[in-house]
Amino acid sequence: MKPKKIPMRTCVACRTTRPKRDLIRIVRSPQGTVIIDGRGKMSGRGAYICRTVGCFDQAVKSKRLEGALDVVLPNEVIQQLRELVDKENVSG
Repeated sequence: MKPKKIPMRTCVACRTTRPKRDLIRIVRSPQGTVIIDGRGKMSGRGAYICRTVGCFDQAVKSKRLEGALDVVLPNEVIQQLRELVDKENVSG
């Protein structure tokens, strides 16, 4: 039996390639709304960031996340993402 291939994705902030499951996916849906995609299955344009505060700060400050999604990020999405990253780094 062939070993299962692990999908790899690149963080928009630090540009490191990691397994897809280790990253957070943010999606711009076909309707133009921006959502955090917990399952990684939503349709639309996706961008990935590491689950670290450093990558979050860099992605937001440098507007790399906005550039990758080609949209202005709403404040509530940035806030949700911040809470998710903070929670990951406290428990993880």
